[in-house]
Amino acid sequence: MPKQDLFTSPDYFLLDELLTEEHRMIRDTVRAWVKKEISPIIEDYAQRAEFPQHIVAQLGELGCFGPTVPEQYGGGGLDYISYGLMMQELERGDSGVRSTASVQGSLVMYPIYAYGNEEQRHKYLPKLASGEWLGCFGLTEPDHGSDPSSMVTNIKDAGDHVLLNGAKLWISNAPFAQVAVVWARDEEGVIRGLIVERGMEGFSTPTTHGKWSLRASATGELVFDNVKVPKANILPNVKGLKGPLGCLSKARYGIAWGTLGAAMDCYDTALRYSQQRMQFGKPIGAFQLQQKKLAEMITEITKAQLLVWRLGVLMNEGRATPAQISMAKRNSCETAKNVISDARQMLGGMGITGEYPIMRHMMNLESVITYEGTHDIHLLITGMDITGYNAFK
Repeated sequence: MPKQDLFTSPDYFLLDELLTEEHRMIRDTVRAWVKKEISPIIEDYAQRAEFPQHIVAQLGELGCFGPTVPEQYGGGGLDYISYGLMMQELERGDSGVRSTASVQGSLVMYPIYAYGNEEQRHKYLPKLASGEWLGCFGLTEPDHGSDPSSMVTNIKDAGDHVLLNGAKLWISNAPFAQVAVVWARDEEGVIRGLIVERGMEGFSTPTTHGKWSLRASATGELVFDNVKVPKANILPNVKGLKGPLGCLSKARYGIAWGTLGAAMDCYDTALRYSQQRMQFGKPIGAFQLQQKKLAEMITEITKAQLLVWRLGVLMNEGRATPAQISMAKRNSCETAKNVISDARQMLGGMGITGEYPIMRHMMNLESVITYEGTHDIHLLITGMDITGYNAFK
């Protein structure tokens, strides 16, 4: 019998009052779905290191794929605070579930919408929005992670098509994706985006095995061996690194909200445990050191909630900068990591078991703190923004 999901969201500074009725309704709908469909199964899937494929169609039906994409292409036409709240609730369930939605919306649908033409938008976006198709994003290479400008994956002109060669690594959704948005150099050295479809000869997606993190998420490689990609599949409206980096800003924004969901889940678990676990004749929540942990957790969560809400307002106004998004992504990841670590200690030995979500969240965060820009890289982005000096080179 699966344990009941008793999660109650912390809102110490009454942030719900900053949300519209629609925002709250969207959040509560996703929260209810997570409680019903994710919480009862996720520990089992994580233990088996298996991706629950059946949730893809459900996420599409729920509107979690491309919620900010206009409705005419199958998206939700929603604002960025709605998107953030969705990611918060999905990651409260599991980082792998949120990753699936983040990749689909921000890294596959967004570039097709922003950089594609009408034909490409109408061909791909409705199927991706509904969950009929799953997509992935090919930027990171075996030898080029934080420095994507050094990518070696390339395309060569071959008449009505190009020949794509190279490989991408650490690609979420890859093993099950029908579509991949891939970034490669053309013969002039310019980075271009292409839509690669499963079934194209020479295109394979080997699964990455042996992960201790994101175990309920599908991760793989993209391997291209003289893949013939029609020129009609090249994204026409962007050239250079600003293409993939624009996608990453959207994904990082979702992560800034999402990781707070994981933090909230662990705080809520630790708070409830502290009120029920008896030691030395009283609940452990009555001891000073446990109260210190809980007080610091809720303080940091509240600060991060205010940061991402303000970032959402700036996103809606078109004023958010990539550096602001970097700061929020890094801060939320650090907040979540620290909250989860304290929660694990509060639960003692029970904190490492699958009976509680804490250890799964802790392992997941080790990936989230690294992908879409590592912790240190985001620190340097902020440093460059405030000083004007580039410490990357």
